[in-house]
Amino acid sequence: MIESDRRKMERFDLKLPTKLHWTGKDKKQESIELITSNVCAGGAYLITKNPLPNGTHVKMNLTLQSDKLYELRSRLLIIDVSGSVIRTDHSGMAICFDRNYNIIPH
Repeated sequence: MIESDRRKMERFDLKLPTKLHWTGKDKKQESIELITSNVCAGGAYLITKNPLPNGTHVKMNLTLQSDKLYELRSRLLIIDVSGSVIRTDHSGMAICFDRNYNIIPH
C-alpha cells in the first residue's frame, strides 16, 4: 500500500486489546499482548517499547467490544487478521493488514 492510499483511509482512535503472533529468529512461535493506538481498514498502530523488525509477518487477534452494535448478540468480537510490520518508531509499530480476515463472536 502506498503512502497516499494509506492516508485516505479513515482512522479510528481505538484502544483494542490485541494478541500478536509471529515466528521468531529461532523458528519458535512467539506471542505478546498489546494495545492498539489507532485502527483503519488497512492496518493498525500498536503501542510497544519493543517493536518487531520491519517486514515481520504477524497474525493478530483484535478484541472489539460490541456493546454499541445492537444487531450482534455476542458482547465481544475477535477479529483475526494477518499482516506485516511496515514502520517502527520509539512508541510502537504499524502493521499493514493482509486482505483476508475473520470476525468471530466470542
